[in-house]
Amino acid sequence: MAGTGDSGADGNPGNLSPAAAPPWLTPLVEHPGAVKSAYRRRVPAEVLATLTAANTAAALTGTRRDAAVLVLFSGPSAGSPGTLPDDVDVLVTVRASTLRHHAGQAAFPGGATDPGDDGPVHTALREAVEETGIDTSRLHPLVALEPIFVPPSGFHVVPVLAYSPDPGPVVVVDSSETALVARVPVRAFVNPENRIMVYSRGLPRRFAGPAFLLNEMLVWGFTGQIISALLDAAGWATPWDTDNVRDLNDAMALLGAQGSYGDPQR
Repeated sequence: MAGTGDSGADGNPGNLSPAAAPPWLTPLVEHPGAVKSAYRRRVPAEVLATLTAANTAAALTGTRRDAAVLVLFSGPSAGSPGTLPDDVDVLVTVRASTLRHHAGQAAFPGGATDPGDDGPVHTALREAVEETGIDTSRLHPLVALEPIFVPPSGFHVVPVLAYSPDPGPVVVVDSSETALVARVPVRAFVNPENRIMVYSRGLPRRFAGPAFLLNEMLVWGFTGQIISALLDAAGWATPWDTDNVRDLNDAMALLGAQGSYGDPQR
């Protein structure tokens, strides 16, 4: 993985600056393996076995592809471990509805590794600029989390955790690729009234995973699993109704309910 440095993205884009993390992010920075462990705990055993087998097969056949996503938290530099400040947000995009793959899905900025990329941090930052126009000189990449395999795309995804006290403006750079770019308050994800379980088309109900029903987006799939794992590993999660299980189509039909990010979305 990338080395350790003291700068943000102005220098070598592979540099990591774990010391730049505010106290409320230190549980994730000091124990990056906890995120993958929390992720695996939320995946049904049958699904986990399938994922493991697919990962092994992809590695053996050479079809596994490297990728990275940027998990950018913004908020105050003060705080304490395990306690989430009220004004913390995370950068999320929604893919354009016209795309052939994963149309309309909420996601972290990111994508496949290019041949010229200098590691997963470089990939995550490059993709974030291409998708959101963010000024990477304002960001502090903190740690590269353990990679997670995502079939059927075959991506071996490294979530890159980053922090900025103020990342500046973000926009949709290419509307043919991205429908929405938003800095979403993390309290909206913590709110148990915004949490449901979702299973996708054609899969049994028992394959449902964590999802978040917000005003402008349904966050589910890989991104929903990662956010759920981050909340668990950081100590921010509160009890929620895991028996509230919805088919993907039914969950999507609930979008557009009135209220703010912090209010219940029923």
